[in-house]
Amino acid sequence: MLTPCSQSHPVIDPETMYRTHYTDSQLFDPQQIVDALKSGTPAIKVFREILQRGHEILKARYQSHHNASEYVKQRAWLVDQILWRVWQQYSWREPENIALIAVGGYGRGELHPSSDVDIMILFAREPSDPATLSNVESFIMFLWDIRLEVGHSVRTLEECAEEAAADITTATNLVEARLLIGPPELFRTMQARISSEFMWTSKEFFEAKVQERIERHRKYHDTAYNLEPNVKEGPGGLRDIQMIGWVAKRHFGATTLYDLVQHGFLTEFEYQSLVAGQEFIWRIRCQLHLLAGRREDRLLFDYQRPLATIFGFHDDDAHLGVESFMKQYYRTIMELGTLNDMLMQLFQEVLLYGDAPASIYALNKRFRVHNDFIEVTYDKVFLHYPFALLEIFLLMQQHPEIKGVRASTIRLIRQYKWLIDYAFHKDLRARSLFFEIIRQPQGLTHALRNMNRYGILGAYIPAFGRIVGQMQYDLFHVYTVDQHTIFVIRNLRRFNMVEHAEEFPFCSKIAQTLPKPELLYLAGLFHDIAKGRGGDHSQLGELEALHFCESHGLSDYDSRLVGWLVKNHLIISTTAQRQDISDPEVINAFAERIGDTVRLDYLYLLTVADIRATNPTLWNSWKDSLLAELYRKTKHVLRYGTEKALDKQVRIQEIQNQARHLLGIREDDARITGLWLDLGENYFLRSSPNDVARETEAMLQHSANDAPLVLERPDKQGGTEVLIYTLDRDYLFADTTYCLEQQHVNIVDAYVVPTQREYTIGGYTILEEDGTELSRERIEEVLQSLRYALNRDNSVPFCPINRRVPRQLKHFPVPTRITFAQDPHNSSLTLMEVITTDRPGVLSRIAQAFVSCEVRLHKAKIATFGSRVEDVFYISDMQDQLLHSADQLDSLREQLSVLLDADLSPIPNHPLSI
Repeated sequence: MLTPCSQSHPVIDPETMYRTHYTDSQLFDPQQIVDALKSGTPAIKVFREILQRGHEILKARYQSHHNASEYVKQRAWLVDQILWRVWQQYSWREPENIALIAVGGYGRGELHPSSDVDIMILFAREPSDPATLSNVESFIMFLWDIRLEVGHSVRTLEECAEEAAADITTATNLVEARLLIGPPELFRTMQARISSEFMWTSKEFFEAKVQERIERHRKYHDTAYNLEPNVKEGPGGLRDIQMIGWVAKRHFGATTLYDLVQHGFLTEFEYQSLVAGQEFIWRIRCQLHLLAGRREDRLLFDYQRPLATIFGFHDDDAHLGVESFMKQYYRTIMELGTLNDMLMQLFQEVLLYGDAPASIYALNKRFRVHNDFIEVTYDKVFLHYPFALLEIFLLMQQHPEIKGVRASTIRLIRQYKWLIDYAFHKDLRARSLFFEIIRQPQGLTHALRNMNRYGILGAYIPAFGRIVGQMQYDLFHVYTVDQHTIFVIRNLRRFNMVEHAEEFPFCSKIAQTLPKPELLYLAGLFHDIAKGRGGDHSQLGELEALHFCESHGLSDYDSRLVGWLVKNHLIISTTAQRQDISDPEVINAFAERIGDTVRLDYLYLLTVADIRATNPTLWNSWKDSLLAELYRKTKHVLRYGTEKALDKQVRIQEIQNQARHLLGIREDDARITGLWLDLGENYFLRSSPNDVARETEAMLQHSANDAPLVLERPDKQGGTEVLIYTLDRDYLFADTTYCLEQQHVNIVDAYVVPTQREYTIGGYTILEEDGTELSRERIEEVLQSLRYALNRDNSVPFCPINRRVPRQLKHFPVPTRITFAQDPHNSSLTLMEVITTDRPGVLSRIAQAFVSCEVRLHKAKIATFGSRVEDVFYISDMQDQLLHSADQLDSLREQLSVLLDADLSPIPNHPLSI
């Protein structure tokens, strides 16, 4: 219960202790509280309204000036005033025994809009008066009642010391403690009890915080360049800056970051960069909290566009405003991460190695190793030998025992990178060093990552500098372009490393045959270098790669190979995912485009590495098998020529002969000959001899009155293929896709082949929704569901699959686009491409449109890129003829648009037999 305080006791007014000369009567007027309480207004209502009014004032100020430093300090000051006056409403009978202390971020005097207010109530000893504990409970409840979100602890001095000694997080919170109210002597005693004299020496504290940092970064995959980064906890975020302050305060007693300048750990310029970076992240965090109306530290897609607009980033011809905003964020994080790494290393030298004798040995006249870190032999090395800006990274590759660059040398690299100018690029030594880095058998990924971090890679290759921090606002590319590029090179390198040969044995085998692996790494470095310029980045990138290779003295053949790889780095994936690679004509045309097996080997490895580095969830067993199948078929054509290698009739005859052998039958078996004639060519082109033998037996035993034949093809690589053999029916594709989507599986490939009699064969390759292969139990479950669904005769209204659309997809709507063309390989088929937004049930909606417009599907290529569906369908009318009428095509386009652009509510339409 709140009662007026009638007893005098020592208190510290925050107005005199914290920000001594700061007053803000607009933000907080104590007289208003006095007047309102005297008038009889309930205390909870008075303080709640004062607090709410203060928050509204702070919000208006922030939205006017976007001064985050001002906001976080003023909110802490406002809370100080509220806590002090609430505390004064209680009668504390042992005031010398109790203190109210701000801890954590609040202890630093920093409160973002929705940050918790962390406080500790400290007792010198267990209170003897039960009323005191009752007051504490009432005090905390009162704070919650006025809607102040507090995190609180109640401890004695002894408990405080015990818990701080046992837990580094508690110790860290107390390092930042600030006395609000109570005896200063009690507060000083607490500080002394938790000091490094009694627990967590500076060295132990530093080591514990470093381990915390490692574990925290691991949660974010050791990269700050995620699509939805955490501005507080992620690498380079606010927590890393706070860690600098904790260590400095613990070891030096520093109270501000500027103290690091006075101690010689930061230059004035570096300090200004650190403060500017912190202010930028603070601005984002403040606005995040205000937009979300709660504590939200993730830069979710929900907020990225609004934040970009609020901070003045607008769309232009080359970039979206949100991409420019995120580019500045990523570049700021990179700068803060570099400063953080440098400071942590300086702390390490002082705290871990300060008393130990230094181990120093020379590498050459420019560099030496100091306690396992490379450093220059004197401060003017880079000025006297500019090429040493590249040499240092080569030396680290050649000496893997080196742990990194010494902080003082990092500072010099950053200071002298301006020396990488026109003359530098013409220096044969510099060009030779760069290619030595590329050709080294180890350490290439680390070298490029460090060169990027310190700004050297972007200075040496200006085109690369333009993609640093460049994001692509979609769900397909989850890293910035520069980080993706380095991941691609890492993947390529691992193909050549014996210790990683088991990861991708097929790729590793190919990699061992490459005559010049460094050309592959160069192609990886340049493949996306023209992203964000507008135009075709592959063609623009080819020009950049050619210029670079030629200026570095590569032969004409090598230069053209690198350029060709950059220009064509997407064609393997687009061919495999958008064309029917079971068709020999498709393979022959693709082989002609590739030209020779050397190009194919290089391009295949680049493709696999690129896909794997685009999105961790993108690569799966199906893509693996699909690309490998295209590679093997193309290599066969390139080795033996198109006329001999993939003649369709020869291939079909080979499959049939092997199937006959497996079945143990002669060529004159009339039943089998008749069945195979009826099945048609496409069936055999998509089947192995084992498939044909097994399915021939099943089909011969099947009669028209039997339930549809639903089989699994057990030899399928990369996914589960389901084969359906049944009497021809108009709704087969619609029925099947609807059933499969209800089973929560993804259809990644499909074909429907009408036989010459009254039967139809359908094949569907499926994966789980997360891209993994189905378990044996799940396969049986899906097969049973299909048998049940396809055996029913009754019809029910079509109802779209109605499942929750993932939050992220809602921010990337893709306008539906439908195009038609004649299949270049089959004049009786129409090729239809559908581009639309991915969501549950897309394929069954398309199938429903086919039913409505009396269209027959022959085969489909299913591809999803983030939120974007790009599916290709080979279709005809019900007489298996080309759709040539404009009315037919317009009707189908209109029906597809209605179904795909509709919301997820049930759509009454034509019946489906399910």
